Amino acid sequence: MNIRKTILSALAFFSLLIGYSCAPVSYKIGLSFGLAEAKWVNKTLNKLTLKEKIGQMIVCSCSGRFFNRESEERQRLKSLVTNSKIGGLILFGGDVYETALLTNSLQKLAKVPLLVASDLERGLGNQIEGATQFPPLMALGAIDSEEQAFLMGKVTAIEARACGIHLTYAPVVDVNINPLNPIINTRSFGEKPELVSYLATAFIRGCQENGLLATAKHFPGHGDTDLDSHSLLPTVKADLNRLEKVELFPFRQAIKAGVSAIMTAHLQLPALDFTPNLPATLSRKIITEILRGKLGFKGLIVTDAMDMGGITTLYSSQEAALKAILAGVDMVLLPPQPEEVIESLIQAARRGDIPIKRINSSVRRILEAKAKVGLHRQKLVDINELDIKIGAPPHLELAQLMFENAITLVKNTNQLLPLTPSKQKVAVFSLSSDPGGYFAGKIFALEVEKRSPDTLSFFADAYTGEKFLSQDFSQAQQADVIIFALFSFLRARKGSVDLCPRHIDLIRQAASSSIPIVVISFGSPYFLRHFPGVNSCLCAYRPSPEAQIAGAKAIFGEIDIKGKLPVSIPGLYPVGCGLSLPKKQNNSHSELTSLK
Repeated sequence: MNIRKTILSALAFFSLLIGYSCAPVSYKIGLSFGLAEAKWVNKTLNKLTLKEKIGQMIVCSCSGRFFNRESEERQRLKSLVTNSKIGGLILFGGDVYETALLTNSLQKLAKVPLLVASDLERGLGNQIEGATQFPPLMALGAIDSEEQAFLMGKVTAIEARACGIHLTYAPVVDVNINPLNPIINTRSFGEKPELVSYLATAFIRGCQENGLLATAKHFPGHGDTDLDSHSLLPTVKADLNRLEKVELFPFRQAIKAGVSAIMTAHLQLPALDFTPNLPATLSRKIITEILRGKLGFKGLIVTDAMDMGGITTLYSSQEAALKAILAGVDMVLLPPQPEEVIESLIQAARRGDIPIKRINSSVRRILEAKAKVGLHRQKLVDINELDIKIGAPPHLELAQLMFENAITLVKNTNQLLPLTPSKQKVAVFSLSSDPGGYFAGKIFALEVEKRSPDTLSFFADAYTGEKFLSQDFSQAQQADVIIFALFSFLRARKGSVDLCPRHIDLIRQAASSSIPIVVISFGSPYFLRHFPGVNSCLCAYRPSPEAQIAGAKAIFGEIDIKGKLPVSIPGLYPVGCGLSLPKKQNNSHSELTSLK
């Protein structure tokens, strides 16, 4: 029976692949650039005024949440589109229908179609409520499947295009070789350049073959930093040889794969440009001489957000935008005071500080990107297709499968796992290192309680004092096994993604007792470096509900555990480490359906 179910599961997954490849034509958009597109680009470029050309190079933020049409926010967007003539928008958060209605309404106002972008590193659900949310890229590194990377890109493209998004600022191709990295971390596929490269190129193909422009970021590589460029200017001190072998390698492969855009990083790299306090974003040596010249990239170059501390602590918004364009950037993202920035750039062009040839080359690339996604033919989306294409059951099924496939078991002393439902009294500690994250692990605790009704559940966040933790641990000692579920969200400007010291001390105290201890990280796998003495360690890579459900299934033997660490845990577990643990035979396997 177990063999039969395994075969059925394999056939179901194969049917999903076939279903995607044989999907209706409306699902297959693709990118194309031919004679008609070239003609539109030339005609449009020739008609643009200097102000309109400069506007095309500026990208501002918007939200897909509801705002009344007379609200200050809607009036701001209307002015940016109609008066400032901006070339694009970056979408942060929102709902499916509100996003589609907003993009349609703003496109109607635009003389030149807007290029709408968003950070969709984990699918459209990364930003839009109700859309499919995938695990982070490091989980994909643990799965190590080109097919699933491609399908993730494809689903992201289908859903993004349905609500009016044309460009994703993904994938992250930074090679995370610094365990203390506070901002890349699980956003990276892993620490091996080869793994990062082939998974990233599969994701890029999935996006672009289905009409969504993809972006490799953050050039020249943000994986070896212990500072967050949202707050400060980090420095990567590696020499040229290391940069070539590690940081630059995935960008070369992404360029070979035809990636449409590359995002710059607000980093200082003395080996590439020794100018003091000069971020890569503003360096002509790095952007034009290396990225355009040495690496031969011909696509769209966009900055990382220009309101980040790696820029604003050193330059005014006007000076930074000017330097970025002179360095060779095509689109300036999120400049503070965009109206003032546009006016300052216009004046700089009129003075001759920015050659018109430099402006025209960028605007041409921007218009070409818009033509590739068909904006010259159709800039509005069909509202009636939203509940067909977004959050479709096969999309959600694929995402859940990936959350399950990513679960990584790196230690299992005395075969503690899998636990037996209702046979062992379990205590669960949900420990969040974030203020206000008290119930971060509520779903995981509930899932454990479903399997062992007598489970004792305890919750704590960064505000929870040592006295309360000690009291909870005293109660937990009546259990046969204690599970510590660890949470620390990866957030911009947070400064660290590590655990609360009180939580580390609590788990170490528990490990010194006679009670078996299971630790599962719903975030960075580097959390595990603090706990060499526990019995079992797992990684789930993300605090999302899907990951918490997958984690409970894994602990109770309901799914195969087969993930491999895409990074090394210093002094404990090497890259590639991962114990295989087959599911219990009396548990049914998750099966997939093909995309209808």
